[in-house]
Amino acid sequence: MKINFPDGAYKLRAEPLAIRKPRAAFNRVAFAAAHVVADALGPSDPSGPPSLDWERTLAYRRYLLDLGFGIAEAMDTSQRGMGLDWPRALELISRSLKDAGPRAGSIFSGCGTDQLNPADARNIDDVVKAYLEQLAAIQKLGGRIILMASRALVRVAKSPDDYVKVYSRVLSEADHPVILHWLGDMFDPALKGYWGGNDFAPAMETCLAAIAANSKKVDGIKISLLDDGKEITMRRRLPKGVKMYTGDDFNYPALIAGDAQGYSDALLGIFDAIAPAASAGLAALARGDMKKYAALMEPTVPLSRLIFRAPTQYYKTGIVFLAWLNGHQDHFVMVGGAQAMRPLPYFTEIFKLADQARLLSDPELAVKRMKTLLAMYGA
Repeated sequence: MKINFPDGAYKLRAEPLAIRKPRAAFNRVAFAAAHVVADALGPSDPSGPPSLDWERTLAYRRYLLDLGFGIAEAMDTSQRGMGLDWPRALELISRSLKDAGPRAGSIFSGCGTDQLNPADARNIDDVVKAYLEQLAAIQKLGGRIILMASRALVRVAKSPDDYVKVYSRVLSEADHPVILHWLGDMFDPALKGYWGGNDFAPAMETCLAAIAANSKKVDGIKISLLDDGKEITMRRRLPKGVKMYTGDDFNYPALIAGDAQGYSDALLGIFDAIAPAASAGLAALARGDMKKYAALMEPTVPLSRLIFRAPTQYYKTGIVFLAWLNGHQDHFVMVGGAQAMRPLPYFTEIFKLADQARLLSDPELAVKRMKTLLAMYGA
C-alpha cells in the first residue's frame, strides 16, 4: 500500500497493533489526558464558546478506559484555556463522570482558575476564590482533582511564599488527595516563572515546600517540563507516598520503567494518541517483559517528539489528527479552529511515524483520509 506525498511516494508498513483490553492491572498508575471532539456542524464560531460532539467525546473516553487507562479530564489536551472555557469544562467533567458509571473513580479532573481573567486578579485571595469555586463544583459531582497551574497566580504572586499560601488554602478544602500539575511555559507561555522563579532549582524548592506542607492532601505531582533530568531530580526528593507522574512526552518510556531509585507513574497527553501501544507496553512492563515493553514503546517516541515539537502548545492538533485518521471521529475540525495551527509536512510526517509505530489501526481508512487532507492543500 502506497500514498503519494509532496516529498515522494511512501510505502506503508500497514501492520496495525491489535487493540486488546489488558488481562491484568498495570504496575504503574497511568492516566491518559483525553481530547474532546468538536461538533463540526455546530453553530459556534472559532472565537466563541465551543460546540462539542458529546457522543464521540465520551466514546473516546470509554475506549481509553477499556485499554486500562485512567482519564485526566478537562486538561490542556481538551484545549482547556485555549478554546474550552470553564462552563464547558464543567459540563465535560459532569458528563464524563456520569458516563463512566462504576469506573468514575478512574477519572481525575482539571481544577483551575480559568474563569478568572488574569488581568482582573488583584491579589492571591482572588486566585484562591477562583480555585475554590472550581474545586467545590467538581467535588459536588463526586470528582477527584488535578490542581492545574494558574495564569492569574503568576500575575499576582509577589514571592514564592505566595504559591505555598495559595496551594495550602486550596488543598485544605480538598475531600481527597489531589494531583498537582506543574505545566511548563513551553506548553503555556503565560506560565513562565511559575513557583516564583525562572530557574528550575529554586522553583522546585518552592513546589516541594508546598507539597511538604500539605503532603496528606497530595496524591502526586505531574511535571510537564520535557526534561527527564529535572523530573528524576524532583522524583527523588518527594515525600514518601507522594507519586511522581511523568508529563514528559519526550522521554516517558525510560521514566516509567524507572531505575534502581524509583520510577514515575504517568499522566500523559501522548497516551491519547498511542493508546494501543502504551496499553500493551504497560501490560508487558507489569509482567516484567522489558524487551517487549521497549519494542512497543520506543517506536512511539519519534512520533511523540514530533507531535509535541515547538511551539508545543499546539500539540493538540497532532493528537486530534491521529484520532481522525483512526476513525474515532468523522472530521478533522477542532475547538477554536486549532486544526490550522500546524503545516502540511507536520501531518504527513505524523502519518509516516504512526504507521511505523503500528498505530494506524485501519491503514486503508487512514490513507483515504490522508488523501482528503492532501487534496484540501492542493497536493
